[in-house]
Amino acid sequence: MSFRFPDDLIELKRWQIRIYNRLALRPAVGAAELRRELIRLSGLISAHTYWAEHGWSLAGRVELSRAAQSGPDGVRELVVRWTGEKFVVIEPEAQSS
Repeated sequence: MSFRFPDDLIELKRWQIRIYNRLALRPAVGAAELRRELIRLSGLISAHTYWAEHGWSLAGRVELSRAAQSGPDGVRELVVRWTGEKFVVIEPEAQSS
């Protein structure tokens, strides 16, 4: 299955990843505002006309994330893991292993 996403949808996803990363790195700074922005962006992404024309699918959502991470303007999502004692943020470059 091939996905061709419009540029504005990819940019919405990139902005969502950037906001998520800010929240992951500094959860105590503006957390409520950042969470509201994540909810707003999620709504915009979900309601985008692309999904009405092409149908929503989990595969499509995964490919949208990949499209947002690729290219010169791509943004990688940080990973937040629980160690059993605290949450640890893993930078995108360290995710390869």
